[in-house]
Amino acid sequence: MTGMEPLAPLATAGRRIETAIIGGGQAGLAEAYWLRRAGRECVVFEARKRVGDQWRERYDSLRLFTPAWADGLPGMTFPAPRSSWPTAREVADYLEGYADMIGGSLWAGVRVDSVEMLGDGSFVISTTSGQWHAQNVVVATGSDAAPKIPEVASQLDPGIRQLHSSQYRNPAQLLPGPVLVVGASQSGADLALEAAQAGHETWLSGRHPGELPVNERIAGPFFWFAQNYVLTLKTPIGQKLRPVIRHGGSPLIRTKRADLDRAGVHRTPARTTASIDGRPTLDDGTVLDVANVLWCTGYLPSYAFIHPAVIGPDGYPTETQGVAADVPGLFYLGLVFQRGFYSHLLGGVGRDAKFIAQLISERALSRNTVAA
Repeated sequence: MTGMEPLAPLATAGRRIETAIIGGGQAGLAEAYWLRRAGRECVVFEARKRVGDQWRERYDSLRLFTPAWADGLPGMTFPAPRSSWPTAREVADYLEGYADMIGGSLWAGVRVDSVEMLGDGSFVISTTSGQWHAQNVVVATGSDAAPKIPEVASQLDPGIRQLHSSQYRNPAQLLPGPVLVVGASQSGADLALEAAQAGHETWLSGRHPGELPVNERIAGPFFWFAQNYVLTLKTPIGQKLRPVIRHGGSPLIRTKRADLDRAGVHRTPARTTASIDGRPTLDDGTVLDVANVLWCTGYLPSYAFIHPAVIGPDGYPTETQGVAADVPGLFYLGLVFQRGFYSHLLGGVGRDAKFIAQLISERALSRNTVAA
């Protein structure tokens, strides 16, 4: 591939590198692609032993909400029929192939424990393979560091099987009997429908987030257009909806209310907030005698390993278009709605990655000019 000659492998920790990329998912790999195209040195640290495992750990029936033609990272189209809807396993394999295509230095199975800014403006990165030093750090770990589970979970009868959506794979994990799904956004609607179709009486608890009033084949291209050109920080509606979307407010695209109703799912806007005699209780007073609870309540971001890291009241880093506030050389990539709805999606993150790669190249040129 033109302009992508392999870099010399980084065989030992402790080397000074220009840019460290933390996270080997779609965001980190896209950043490595653009940096290498620009001739900049970088290394990617991925905590999992195999690239793509964050997708292999998702539930079996998961599919993307955009067709394959809109799901490619820069430099490599998605290897599936253009009108198909890729599965999570297909995405995982695609990312693994993309990493092979890029070549260069990707350290899989290496966890970053801390990033410290030094007095000279560089960074020391402490990892499970030793220390590294870098002029720039791109944090591409995403916003799903830890499952978010309400406190009421600890009050439920231990005989109830509880699974967060990150632990759920398929209905075979469920005990016989009714199922309560907590959280009515995308994953909650998907898993409620799946549980009901598997023969479980199913409750879906949570405010309905709205839905696109078109079928999947129309919704996919519409969603792609909206995420790239409407729901961005350049538009008033994008600026208004950003905090809503960051807290799970995306409308349903594939599984709709009509699908849930046909399957016999009991939908309720009431929230699951308490426990009576070990049974989950809704905030309207309804007590549910269920055998299973699926927590589709999202994730919590975590940036405690970065020093300094300025975190806003919404739990996200304080940044502007991925540039960290008051920390030169520190960048974020792949955040939910970083510059637009597209920012955390497979087919969109490459745009932000290219933008940050340009900033890093300009920063290097500025340093070289000063040094001269």
